Amino acid sequence: MVPGRAPPGPAGCPRLLAAALAAGLRPLLCGLPPCWAAAVRAAGQRAGPGLRVPEARGAERPGQGVQRPRVPLRRFIACPRLAGTVQRCLRSGPGPQPVLLEFAPGPGILTRALLDAGVRVVALESNSAFLPNLQSLENSLDGQLKVIYCDFFRLDPLVTGTVKPPAMCSDKLFETIGVAAVPWRADVPVKVFGILPQKKERNTLWRLLFALYECSSIYRYGRIELNIFISEKEYQVLTAKPGDARAYQALTVLWQVGCEIQLLHKEPWSSFVTNLKNGGLAVPKSTWLPNDHLCLVRLTPQQNLFTGGLKPTNSSTFIFLVKQCLAKPKSRLADKLNSWSLDNSGKLLTELEIPKSAETRNLYPEDYRRLFEALQNSSVFTETWFHDEVLESIRNINL
Repeated sequence: MVPGRAPPGPAGCPRLLAAALAAGLRPLLCGLPPCWAAAVRAAGQRAGPGLRVPEARGAERPGQGVQRPRVPLRRFIACPRLAGTVQRCLRSGPGPQPVLLEFAPGPGILTRALLDAGVRVVALESNSAFLPNLQSLENSLDGQLKVIYCDFFRLDPLVTGTVKPPAMCSDKLFETIGVAAVPWRADVPVKVFGILPQKKERNTLWRLLFALYECSSIYRYGRIELNIFISEKEYQVLTAKPGDARAYQALTVLWQVGCEIQLLHKEPWSSFVTNLKNGGLAVPKSTWLPNDHLCLVRLTPQQNLFTGGLKPTNSSTFIFLVKQCLAKPKSRLADKLNSWSLDNSGKLLTELEIPKSAETRNLYPEDYRRLFEALQNSSVFTETWFHDEVLESIRNINL
């Protein structure tokens, strides 16, 4: 708390602000979105001191030389207008909606907007400072909200022995929320919403991708739909077209093969509150790609992902093949195939109607899938050094 300044009391505050303040969290004095400040003024309150969230940086305790544990940088929806927009974006057509799993809800501004719209919400929160407020809301409802102390990005940790919260196994999570596994081609059983952590955004996208192709973790329960805010530069990568030297990457090909990608909304970074001590926006720098917004992207797994030759059991080989091909995007595909001891690469490309002079960056995502399936049917391919290298290296891929 800043000396000499007391927080405004809950009395008279808007419902959402009062709930955030009631959590007894430490102050964030800057970075309040304009629409949130306007909402507070409309309710007869001053705009300051702002939403209170745990700080991201370690700080010394008064009179002690002990540092607090560092809290990862997080962003929150604190603007009622944005919460309403996101709530409407998350609805997919008429009729009953699947349960929505909201990770890292923080002060619960969006959570309340979803509940007011009749959505059944499971809130996964890993910061204990936010739990009392969320649990109080849970207790005031009749089963519409379930709050779980859990870190979504620590689901199914690779550890032996007991898994300690906020880490959790996905089978326990889905058992707790009462959702059973469904066939892959069935309707979406669960929606997921959240803001991807900035620090490990790219690695997180890779981890989710591996889980998708292997049908592991949350994807053991069916085609889980992700609705996530990611940086604009990463959205440009996910939706890039062949030939784009700056954005077209292995990540592009693999997400486009695996999911239908839909842009739901773009919002400036300034519309979100961070837990930085100085209230800064902490916008990541981008040299080559635009990065002025956070993009709400829907990633819906393809129903036909595992028809044909691509299976969860060989999907790691497909991922490795795409990464190898696009490691040098200007290289000729024929040369890459020949390096894998495929003497008949020219014939194979002709059968696939791919020009022999084609560079790896010019192939469409579906071309890579057709290439992989053709190679899977080739006895020559399985006898090359490439096959052995995949078996040895698939779990040591540098993400």
